[in-house]
Amino acid sequence: MSQKNRFFWGSLFFLGLKICHGNIPGQNDGVAICTKKHGIIEKKDQESRKSKKCFMQKHIKLTQTFFWSIYNKHQLLVEDRKTGKEDVMKKRTVAAVGVGTLTLVFAAVGLSGCGSNQDDGVVTIEMVQYKPEAVDVFKELEQKFNETHDDIQLVIDSPNDAMTILKTRFIREDYPDIIAIGGDINYSNFLDAGLFMDISDFDGLEDIKQVYLDMDKELEYVPMDGVYAVPYMANAAGVLYNRDMFEEHGWEIPTTWDEFISLCQEIQSEGVQPLYFGYRDVWTCLAPWNAMAVDLAPSDVCYQVNAGETTFAENYREVAEKQKQLLEYAQDDPFAYSYNDACTAFARGESAMYVIGSYAVPQIQSVNPEINIDSFVFPASNNPEENILNSGNDLQMSVMAACEHKEEAYEVMRFLLEDENVQFYVNDQSAVPCKEGDFELAPMLDSMKPYIEEGRLADYQDHHYPSEMSVDAMIQTYLLDDDENALDTFMERFDTEWVRYNRDVIRKVQEYTEQNPDKE
Repeated sequence: MSQKNRFFWGSLFFLGLKICHGNIPGQNDGVAICTKKHGIIEKKDQESRKSKKCFMQKHIKLTQTFFWSIYNKHQLLVEDRKTGKEDVMKKRTVAAVGVGTLTLVFAAVGLSGCGSNQDDGVVTIEMVQYKPEAVDVFKELEQKFNETHDDIQLVIDSPNDAMTILKTRFIREDYPDIIAIGGDINYSNFLDAGLFMDISDFDGLEDIKQVYLDMDKELEYVPMDGVYAVPYMANAAGVLYNRDMFEEHGWEIPTTWDEFISLCQEIQSEGVQPLYFGYRDVWTCLAPWNAMAVDLAPSDVCYQVNAGETTFAENYREVAEKQKQLLEYAQDDPFAYSYNDACTAFARGESAMYVIGSYAVPQIQSVNPEINIDSFVFPASNNPEENILNSGNDLQMSVMAACEHKEEAYEVMRFLLEDENVQFYVNDQSAVPCKEGDFELAPMLDSMKPYIEEGRLADYQDHHYPSEMSVDAMIQTYLLDDDENALDTFMERFDTEWVRYNRDVIRKVQEYTEQNPDKE
């Protein structure tokens, strides 16, 4: 970077600090210095030294986020100039400036330090949750909590691209008190890094369904003592179907793979499109994959592969074969249509079924609020007793190891787990509660209720896949491949890529199994 550029970016950064901190009460009452290591404000006034948290910490962090956002976009602009993409990058840069400006505005309105003790003795607990569609729900829960608690102030942040924000904050050792994320590979990585507190003593765990606690244990790279998350909400994936269309034609819900294929053939023979896919969005390729894999592959297959006990080629071949067979009952060229296209088509009655998760229902209903949707478990085998509902921890709460107010964090989680608040979230998000209890579920989960009540559930296989591996794109490539060796090529690639992106985890697992030969 040239001296001129260094001066520009440095000036921008300090300008951001000035903007952020311009409205901080009492900033002129002595000289304030925020130490990098401890985040403690030191003032000439001796009484201010009693403060254990940096009042300005969050403001500085937000400024840093803004600064680096602009800087990174600038670097992309430099690169794109080399490739003739200047117009695209102008848009990116403008967007970055807009987001950064908003960040500065919010920083300037007096956000308190995370997990801090205020002057009046009130403890502030910061929680970051990653679901943008649930922002309004959490706003109401935050307000309700603060209206009923005098000694704790709850702040719930719901940033866009929350996972990127969290990872950035963790690198800077800027931790919230609680994070609410999904039970997936990100949770595994954070847990492996030692970022979470063991919450085995949290009394709210007694009410959580064991099957969801077990899913979190399977996300551990190697078995660990303790509990590190409170499963809060789950979702369910299988086959959505148009209930009115099924009743009109007298179609029966299938319970085996052969029955499902026969149903598709029957629907097709009556001039109706059986299935619709939005495979242009590669992530949607994982919906049928996950829904079938829970029947056809062990839930801990990833751990078994890491331990050197099996291969994906031995476990996923039937899943891959059957997913390709579904293309016979899809619309023409499903790879030309997006997730939104598929939701819209199903909403308009252009297909009888849609292999997707319950998370798609709000999108479908936004197109056709009157559509009568139900769902059923995908019968991937010919043994109805083996049918398992594909359900995973969509939202779970972990207390950060750095949290200085454990009991207050526990009180927040107790509040969120109150039946009234659980039902409030369920009603808004059509979610499946992880807590035991008599909760009212969305009508479109009617056919899945027995599985939920009996705990006949298994986690999404892709919750164990590293994002860098891009399994969804691999599946899409395989589905598009008409070569007679396509299946073998796909299976070989799956195993090869797994080793490539999981070397450290494989080493860790195999070391553990060697040192603990008697443990399963």
